[in-house]
Amino acid sequence: MSSSKKNIAFANNVVIAHRGAWKTNQLPQNSIAALKKAIQLGCTGSEFDVRITKDSVLVVTHDKEYNSLVIEESTYAELSKFKLSNGETLPTLKNYISAGIKNNDSTGLVCELKPAKTKEKNLLIAEQTIKLVKELKAENHILSYISFSYSILKKIKELDPNAKTQYLDGSKSPSQLKEDGISGLDYLVYKYKIHPEWISSAKENNLKLNAWVANKDHDINWLLANNFDYITTDEPELTFKKIKESPTNKGYQLVWSDEFNYKGKPDSTKWAHDYGFLSNREKQYYTDSLKNVRVDNGHLIIEAHKEKIANKDFNNPEIKKKSWIKYITEIDTAQYTSARLNTKGLASWKYGRIEVKAKLPKGVGLWPAIWMLGNNRKEVGWPECGEIDIMEHVGFNPDSIFGTIHTKAFNHLKGTQRGKKIFIDKPYNKFHVFAIEWTPEKIDFILDGVVYNHIENEHKTTAEWPFDQEFYLILNVSVGGMLGGRKGIDDSVFPQQMLIDYVRIFQKK
Repeated sequence: MSSSKKNIAFANNVVIAHRGAWKTNQLPQNSIAALKKAIQLGCTGSEFDVRITKDSVLVVTHDKEYNSLVIEESTYAELSKFKLSNGETLPTLKNYISAGIKNNDSTGLVCELKPAKTKEKNLLIAEQTIKLVKELKAENHILSYISFSYSILKKIKELDPNAKTQYLDGSKSPSQLKEDGISGLDYLVYKYKIHPEWISSAKENNLKLNAWVANKDHDINWLLANNFDYITTDEPELTFKKIKESPTNKGYQLVWSDEFNYKGKPDSTKWAHDYGFLSNREKQYYTDSLKNVRVDNGHLIIEAHKEKIANKDFNNPEIKKKSWIKYITEIDTAQYTSARLNTKGLASWKYGRIEVKAKLPKGVGLWPAIWMLGNNRKEVGWPECGEIDIMEHVGFNPDSIFGTIHTKAFNHLKGTQRGKKIFIDKPYNKFHVFAIEWTPEKIDFILDGVVYNHIENEHKTTAEWPFDQEFYLILNVSVGGMLGGRKGIDDSVFPQQMLIDYVRIFQKK
């Protein structure tokens, strides 16, 4: 029997195979074959479920019933008559751990103890599990004990003060867990999304962050961006792929984000509004009305309308600064409404990866944009402040987006702007990730992981490279204008929305 009294170096990744690596190879969940596959893949951990039989045998299986037999009301002899789909006998915990520590010094065992019908049985499960682990000298192979039962976890800590424990229920804050001696959180992904403050709190309290069950790209990417210690998944192969693609794999750390997991007005601590007619001969009047900009169903919605505007849309200080004559003129002139958000005065960045996942509005005359301006715009004006157009799209060119810089030397008024376009597949039907990676030496423009425009710092003057200062972010949908309106405006398409799934800012420390 292999001994784990030697130090075990768990694999340097976040992947925990949920009930083993079973899905890709169509293995039974919680089978020894699925466990061995997780070890073969190099997962940092492999999770499994433990229940107790009528005759107090610990078995590895998930459901309360096995082949229509209630596990707590059946003996192991009765249960083991029924094989798993790959021919394995229903594994006892002893056989499972023995298989998991053999020729394995990198994949930890994540032992979920399923609550029983009574408190006494819960304590018995904890006692027998710890006793067995010690008998097998497998303590160092156990990455953590997890459970929906708080009493089980407390008993584990009582029996083995060195044991690592994680709570599954999602009902307790990190500070509560810390106070009770629990080592970490292992909550459903959505629990963290509705309590994002728990992420930072867990880190401040030195608690391990684990999430289950993350099987979709967007959840895995979000957990990676937020630097979770573990990701429990039925898709370990996909998770390894996402790790390679993640900005965190390049040394980036998330420094600012909005995931839009709330409802109503955009978060005023992160976003400010622009108002009125602004620039580029655009036809829309920017408002802060919920009709034009709101957060719903996990998305920021910027919505353009063909409409006369109403006074009720402008109960804000910026509009009130306008002269009454100018205000009335604008009200009478405006035929379209939309919204433009910015982070000016709230957040700005010098260098990093700026990443926005969005679905674009459709129609000739629409001009959605994700872009940045230098913080010194008020002092030096445009284009001296610099402009980075992370993504621009015009409705009359439906299969392309543009990535561009504008500076004193390079700008559209001179026709010298430095921009390139790239084909975009189904911009109105699916979300795409628009990004830049910006360093002192270059700015790369990226669509769905593909760099399509590379701007190098030629180390001349700020007329060519004003990008060694902080910039703030802008999101908007324009109507018409010098570029968007070149081929007119199709009034039949309104209303139209740009949906933004998230905004994430990464930097290297």
